[in-house]
Amino acid sequence: MLLTANGASVYCEQMGEGSRQVLLLHGWGCTTEHFRPIMQAMEKDYRMTVIDFPGHGKSGRPPKPWGVSDYADCVVDVMDQLGIEKCHLIAHSFGGRVSLHLAANRPERVGKMVLTGCAGLKKPQTEEQKKRSQAYQKKKQQLQNLQKLPLVGKLAENAMEKLRKQYGSADYNALDEEMRKTFVKVISEDLAPLLPKIQASTLLIWGEKDQDTPLWMGQKMEKEIRDAGLVVFENDDHFAYLRQWPRFVQVIKAFL
Repeated sequence: MLLTANGASVYCEQMGEGSRQVLLLHGWGCTTEHFRPIMQAMEKDYRMTVIDFPGHGKSGRPPKPWGVSDYADCVVDVMDQLGIEKCHLIAHSFGGRVSLHLAANRPERVGKMVLTGCAGLKKPQTEEQKKRSQAYQKKKQQLQNLQKLPLVGKLAENAMEKLRKQYGSADYNALDEEMRKTFVKVISEDLAPLLPKIQASTLLIWGEKDQDTPLWMGQKMEKEIRDAGLVVFENDDHFAYLRQWPRFVQVIKAFL
C-alpha cells in the first residue's frame, strides 16, 4: 500500500497475524525485499510491517533534502496511520540511524531494538583521508568558480561530475543531484550523543568483517547503550543478516 507520510509517498507492506508488532527498516540503497526471508520466517508469531524509505524502492522522493530526524518523523507518521502505538524495531545500516533517533527521542513508541550493521557513528579520519578531503574541497571550489563563467561553465560542470565520481562513495555516485543532498545531510550527522539516552533493550548483530560499519561501531554501541548486547557473525560482512538469515531469525526470536 502507499501512504503519504511527512509529505512523502511511502510504500509499506504488512504480514503476519501475531499480536506483537515489529517494524523493519532497511539500509541505504536497499528496499523492503531485503527483509523478505526474515518476514516470511517470522510471520506466524508477529505482525510485521516493512516500508521503503522515501528515495528508495516503490516510495517517492523526500519533498526536500531530509536528515535522519525527517526520516524518523516519517516512520512515526506511518505508525500513526497504521494504528501502531508501539513496536519492536529490526533495522539494518541506515535503518539503524533512524532507529537510534526514534529510541532516543520517541521512547514511548519503541519496544526492543535489533540493529544489524547499524550506521550513525563517525569514523575517525586518517591523515590520508584528511588530505584527500582537503584536495577535493579545493578542486570543488575552483570548479564552482569556473561554472559562473559563460564560456567555460559547461566544461566546469562536466569536470565537477568527474570529480564527484573520483572522490565520492559508490552510494553517493549512484544518486542524482537531489538525492545526493539528502545523502550528504544524513551521513554528516553523528548520532553518538544519542546512545546514552536510549532506554530500549537493544540487540546488536554484526558481521565480523563489516567494512561499511566496522565492528568497533557495534562495540561502542554495546558499551554506551544502557541495555545492549552484541552478537558477532564470524567471517561475514555488512549483509551478514541476509546471508545468514536463518541464524539471524533464531537469535531475534530468542531476544524478543
